[in-house]
Amino acid sequence: MIKAHNITKSFGSLQVLKNIDLSIEAGKVVSIVGASGAGKTTLLQILGTLSQPDAGSLFIDGKDPLKFNEKELAAFRNQTIGFVFQFHHLLPEFTALENVCLPGFIAGNARKEVEKRAAELLNFLGLSNRLTHKPSELSGGEKQRVAVARALINQPAVIFADEPTGNLDSKNQQEMHDLFFSLRDQFNLTLVIVTHDKKFADMSDVIFEISDGVILT
Repeated sequence: MIKAHNITKSFGSLQVLKNIDLSIEAGKVVSIVGASGAGKTTLLQILGTLSQPDAGSLFIDGKDPLKFNEKELAAFRNQTIGFVFQFHHLLPEFTALENVCLPGFIAGNARKEVEKRAAELLNFLGLSNRLTHKPSELSGGEKQRVAVARALINQPAVIFADEPTGNLDSKNQQEMHDLFFSLRDQFNLTLVIVTHDKKFADMSDVIFEISDGVILT
């Protein structure tokens, strides 16, 4: 599903990633771990096409996003990749259903189809009674599940998650752990997760540990 070779990235004189090589099989739950400042989030942003490497190659689902122009990259990201972050980034003026629908509308999909799938996803995630609630009316765990539904709306091949349990209490953390694995099984997803949560990482199929910009073997 994902193959990265010789990925490097610097910010000024600071080299954050140093010749990173990794390969991720389809249908795996993969954790990226390491100390703060090790380069985890930078790597996730490059793998998720949110940032460009200084050098190296990247293939996702058989395609080379580094060769896309801005419009092609936006379309590829919208249709192939889902994102879940530590903070849900829901739009406060929209309901849960509307927030989930937005990527589908951006993709140009039919409104009725998008709304139907959004409602199905929210129901699957245990939020059938929260469709018309705005983010201010939802708990932290509920907001994160809405964010997960939004990531799933366009049926992506891979989901990238950056500290998805970092802002949750222990009960909601465990529920989110279980949810990611059920998503993998239910939707045949590949999940790549940056986490400080050792328990979560230990449940993963594969763990990549980064230290000082390199992957430890």
